[in-house]
Amino acid sequence: MSSKAKRVLPTRPEPPSVEQILADVRGTHPTDPVFLLPAEPHGPSPGEQEAAVEERERLYRQSRSYVEMNQRLQESRERLRERREELRRAGAALERGIWEMRQKAF
Repeated sequence: MSSKAKRVLPTRPEPPSVEQILADVRGTHPTDPVFLLPAEPHGPSPGEQEAAVEERERLYRQSRSYVEMNQRLQESRERLRERREELRRAGAALERGIWEMRQKAF
């Protein structure tokens, strides 16, 4: 059986720059739903911000774990496919051997 090299996951992308955000906002249509919703009267409290950061980190770790698990499952599936083929060949060889022994016996 062959072994595959472990892939390294890419790092988290950098957030967009202020210029990129402003260019994106300036390029939107005035009827964009974001501009039609009422704005919050004040920003989130420091506790809410910390909770949001923790939630993002949790989701990032969870998604990274999912990607790693998916990769391991794909590698396992390939190993099982190879093993199944080996067993199929061994079964065919066994059937041939049995058939040859029966031919010699009769």
